Amino acid sequence: MNHRHLLPLLLASALAFGPARVLRADDSTSSIAFSDPGKPGTLKIRLFHGDVRIQGADVKEISVRSDANARQPTPRKDGMRILSDTPGYELTEKDNVAVLDYTKDESWSNSADFEITVPKNTNIIVSNTTHGDLTVRDIAGDIDVRRMGGEVRLEDISGGALVSTMSGDVIVKVKELTTGHPLSFNSLHGEIRLQLPAAAKANLRFRTHRGTILTNFDDKSLVTKTEVARPARVKDKVADGDAAPAAPAAPAPDAPPAPTPPKTVVIMHNDSDDNGDWRDDVRDEVREAAREAAEAAREAADAVREGLEEAHIELHNGIATLPPMTGGKVVSGTLNGGGVSIEAATLNGDITLKKTP
Repeated sequence: MNHRHLLPLLLASALAFGPARVLRADDSTSSIAFSDPGKPGTLKIRLFHGDVRIQGADVKEISVRSDANARQPTPRKDGMRILSDTPGYELTEKDNVAVLDYTKDESWSNSADFEITVPKNTNIIVSNTTHGDLTVRDIAGDIDVRRMGGEVRLEDISGGALVSTMSGDVIVKVKELTTGHPLSFNSLHGEIRLQLPAAAKANLRFRTHRGTILTNFDDKSLVTKTEVARPARVKDKVADGDAAPAAPAAPAPDAPPAPTPPKTVVIMHNDSDDNGDWRDDVRDEVREAAREAAEAAREAADAVREGLEEAHIELHNGIATLPPMTGGKVVSGTLNGGGVSIEAATLNGDITLKKTP
């Protein structure tokens, strides 16, 4: 498949499935408990199409409500074996890890919405979806989201978070930051909106190529510096600013000495010269700056294209993972003296940092 057509195909797929359905009172429900409820458990969600809403609560088990059917356990209580069945989701648990799976059989062509309630300290992992929105509320565990499209909304979280999406806004409201639990948000085509408590302590690094970075924190609380980063080539595996070219190898003992490079001669012109040579120098400098800018733009395009190809390969394994972005405008700094690491990057979109009223 031509990778340039990946996003249009995903958009067409999303439109084909139409708007999300509203869960009804007669939708199927199921529940499952963790093996060791005294320890934080993990919920893994595998889903191709559909909206997912996850709510943390003071409960001891996971409950699921969906417009899709839950698969019957095997064997059934009546002793019969199921030879064929309508598409449905499976909810299983082992070693304190629960798995909600709606990716088997014909579920690729079906859409289902899920409302899930979990204990507040549950870790959440969502890997998969090409269409549908995700909302996670009041979770103290860590959250890991890898998806191709749809809005991601995290509300009142207090653990770590990693969100990576090809297309869709990322909206995050942090209840409190926890030491040792960093936050990272990455959207290729979408805005990133982050809300933090006014007293939060964090180290920030934001990057955008074709957007603006905004905040309503004052310059005393949020101390930043801004740079325009030159993109590194993905094929060279060099992160911008992280690696220098390797030093040339020393010549062999019998090798003739390397020729001495010509000396650079700098000629200073007086503004009163009538020959106009200084104007030629300025024109040459402008041309060189334009050439470097064009080269940087080309390298940025190469990085994005190769990044899309790498993400497409990962999609075949069921996970949409974006490579690290390089280049663009970078704002880094400390909030209230520094603390938890928070990173955000987007190719096409603004990054907004607001403080909780």
